[in-house]
Amino acid sequence: MDQQDPESSFSPSGVGVIDKASLILDLLEAGPASLSQLVSATGISRPTVHRLASALAHHRLLGRDIQGRFVLGSRLVELASAAGEDRLIAAAGAVLVQLRDATGESSQIFRRQGEWRVCVASSERPIGLRDTIPVGTQLSMKAGSAAQVLVAWEDHDRLLEGLNGARFTATMLAGVRRRGWAQSIGERESGIASVSAPVRGPGGRVIAAVSISGPIERLTRQPGRQHAETVVTAARQLTQAIRPGT
Repeated sequence: MDQQDPESSFSPSGVGVIDKASLILDLLEAGPASLSQLVSATGISRPTVHRLASALAHHRLLGRDIQGRFVLGSRLVELASAAGEDRLIAAAGAVLVQLRDATGESSQIFRRQGEWRVCVASSERPIGLRDTIPVGTQLSMKAGSAAQVLVAWEDHDRLLEGLNGARFTATMLAGVRRRGWAQSIGERESGIASVSAPVRGPGGRVIAAVSISGPIERLTRQPGRQHAETVVTAARQLTQAIRPGT
């Protein structure tokens, strides 16, 4: 890492320990750095940099690469995703209405909360037979196309846990990852079909599933053939909407 003047790209708040920790994080945005490189680039004493970097690593705001250099930590990815989730709710309304109107079916967004998936936004079909899922509804993570999406991209251990007692299989989830969308036919509730696609946070992690759902008589037993492209487009719109700077 090249030495740089900390004052050239950093505006202090006046709270010394926060300013120094923030400067370390800002410098690591450019890539891994050793303790010596951080000392040289920040102009902060070696004991202070070591103490702050160790504390940041304790809270997973920093990590270490295979060469022992400091890198930005996994906690920052989680925080970025959480910030993206708030932006998701703000962007949801217009996208869900557009999706509902394009498909003629009720549309929803689900996020995982522990062992449940929770509807955080929805747009109901105004007339006729529909699958009504009010905001705040908790549904099982063991059935339904949204559950498939929320489990499919989990790490290995959580994926295996998600498959325990589920109505979908590992083979089905492999198909979800390959296609980029999921469908269910009577999986969550008899007579109901659905199609879902993943919404990704700023770090690329799947943070939500956008879905349409309705009676099998309208959606047929192959709902993905008819509506997958439209649902995937909505998911991409939401992913784009929550990217920083948009």
